[in-house]
Amino acid sequence: MKPWSSRLMLAVGVGTMLLLVGIPWAGPAAAQAPASTPPSGQNAGVAFKNVTTSTLKGLTVSDFLGSMGVMAAALGYDCADCHFAAGTDKVNWEFDTPKKKTARRMVEMVAGINRTNFGGVQMVTCWTCHHGRTMPSTTIALDTLYGTPNDEKNDIVVPAEGQPPATEILDKYIQAVGGAERLAGLTSFIATGSSLGYEGLGGGGSFQIFAKSPDQRTTQISFKDHPERGDSTRAYNGRAGWIKSPRGLFAEFELTGSELDGARLDAQMSFPGQIKQNLNNWRVGAPDSIGDREVRVVQGSGPRGFIATLYFDSQSGLLLRLVRYSASPIGRVPTQIDYSDYRDVGGIKFPFKYTFSWLDGRDVFQLTDVKTNVPIDAAKFGKP
Repeated sequence: MKPWSSRLMLAVGVGTMLLLVGIPWAGPAAAQAPASTPPSGQNAGVAFKNVTTSTLKGLTVSDFLGSMGVMAAALGYDCADCHFAAGTDKVNWEFDTPKKKTARRMVEMVAGINRTNFGGVQMVTCWTCHHGRTMPSTTIALDTLYGTPNDEKNDIVVPAEGQPPATEILDKYIQAVGGAERLAGLTSFIATGSSLGYEGLGGGGSFQIFAKSPDQRTTQISFKDHPERGDSTRAYNGRAGWIKSPRGLFAEFELTGSELDGARLDAQMSFPGQIKQNLNNWRVGAPDSIGDREVRVVQGSGPRGFIATLYFDSQSGLLLRLVRYSASPIGRVPTQIDYSDYRDVGGIKFPFKYTFSWLDGRDVFQLTDVKTNVPIDAAKFGKP
């Protein structure tokens, strides 16, 4: 973990669009009461006071919060670096601090560079220059020049020559997890397990995943031994999605824009047999590696600039990682899910361990039981 990312972990309150894992606050942030639920359908310029930048004010609430996460990650900041008393019950989100004023200029600068030099295509973002630093570095360190090659990956996968077609890789995955016929018979499942936390945070909870084909999914996390943490829920019913978290900026709110697209993909990916229909414009990149595993890299596109990159084990065909990107004017908002410990449940392989990473934190979940083709009350997928 990089030194600046330890500070970023304290910025969980900003990233409420993904705050479902119940990471506990330690310190003054616990005193900050969640704000009221934002009205559905309002853009950021209306729902929040003092959002005036041209590219941010028109975003949905979900996508605006994602953009704040992009900004914090790019500079290695947390909320309090730009917002007065953030993390306490004295917070004033609207007050114009000097850094907040600078951020506005930078957002407009990024938009201007892309508009003037790249025809409006997003080639420059906050991360392009800052890379986790307050002040962009202008000269390469020679230790870096002669050290380990830069392993940062491009958001957009460029089709590589000599690779199998995407359908072949996706078909191998379908076969690896149980085969098309068996997967077609999977109509629902309920998974239970425990939250292992990350870096000593967020562990000790229990969770349940409720999933119903083709595209409904809810994750509920509770801490029965620590009720003060509150319960968290992320739900998608096939059309709408919601986040409920007592530790977020909002106690609950409806997902909109690109974040809704992300919730939809999460729900669809619960049923591997339909993977080829989940995205379009599939393309295969150059082979890569995750740890000691060689992987095939496949990327697909969705609406509103939404993209997802999938990494399949070259040998087994199993999915090891999915990185989905929501659109933002200042840089894409990544969410990463790592899958491991695949186990057979009635002829279908489920990942019994997964790591969920987002701009403001990371948590690890271990499944203990999966029950398939069970009835699930439709209310489980509704507004928490």
